[in-house]
Amino acid sequence: MKNILLPTDFSDNSWNAIQYAIQLLKDEKCNFFIMNTYTPVIYDVEYMNPDVEGFNLIDVVKNTSEIELNKLQQKIESQFKNPNHTYRKIASFNTLTNEIEELHKKHVMDLIVMGTKGATGLTEILFGSNTVHIIKNAKCPVLAIPSNYAFEAPNEILFPSDYEVSFNEKQVEQIVDIALSNNSKVNIINTNYGDDLSKNQLENQQKLNKILKNVTHLFYSVSNQSVTGAISEFQLKMRINLLVMINNKHSFFENLFFKSTISQIGFHLNVPFLVIPSGEKTN
Repeated sequence: MKNILLPTDFSDNSWNAIQYAIQLLKDEKCNFFIMNTYTPVIYDVEYMNPDVEGFNLIDVVKNTSEIELNKLQQKIESQFKNPNHTYRKIASFNTLTNEIEELHKKHVMDLIVMGTKGATGLTEILFGSNTVHIIKNAKCPVLAIPSNYAFEAPNEILFPSDYEVSFNEKQVEQIVDIALSNNSKVNIINTNYGDDLSKNQLENQQKLNKILKNVTHLFYSVSNQSVTGAISEFQLKMRINLLVMINNKHSFFENLFFKSTISQIGFHLNVPFLVIPSGEKTN
C-alpha cells in the first residue's frame, strides 16, 4: 500500500490537488495522509507559557485545524467512494517544510501531492515559496498540481533528461506505476548543441530503456534548443498531461525552475509536474 501525503491549507487550490491525487491513484491501494500545519503568529510571549490561564491561541488554532480536517475527510469520502483508499489526518503545530522533513525521517511518505499557485506577473515566483522549497529538497517524489487544473489521465508524459543520472528501478518506479495504470506513453527528450552523447550518457540511456521496458516509451533528441524551448515546443505538438524531471544535483534542474521571474524561466508551467529526487547526497 502506498503512503501519499496531501498537504492542505483548506484552500480551493489544495482541494484541487487532492482531487487530482485521488483520481490519478484510483486503481491503487493507497493510504492518504491529509495534513494541515499551523503556526499561529504569537505576539505575546505569555501565550507560550503553559502556566498562563484563559485564552490559549495555540489550542484554538489546533482545534480549528482538526475540525477542518474532519470536514475535509468527510467531503472526500462522500465524493470519492473507493475501497482501495484509506485516510488519516495530521494536524501539526509546525511549519510545512519542517513537518515534511520529520515525516521523511519516519519513512511515512512515498509521494507528496500538493497544489501550486501559478505566477500572475513577471515579478512573481512560479510556485509558492513552500512548494519550491519542498520540490527542491524533497527526499521522495513530489507531484505539483497547477491551480484550476482539471484532472485528465496522463496519457502523454514528457520526461526531459540529460542522461547524467545513473537510473535505477526505485527512482523511476513512480513513472512506471503511473504509466502502467493509465496506459501512458513516456516521451523522453534530450537536448544538445551538436555533441554526441558520452559513453556514460549512453549507458544511462540504456538503463532507462531497460527500466521502462513494460511501458510505451520513445526517445527524442533535440538539437540547438534550450530545455525550456524544447518542452514548450513539445507541449504545442502533443497534449502533454504530465511533466516529469529528476532533480539531479548537477543538471539543468535548478537553473530551470528556481529563477525569480517568468522571463528567466522562459515558459509557464500549466500541467502537473512530478519531481523525483536523484538520491544523491547534497551538502
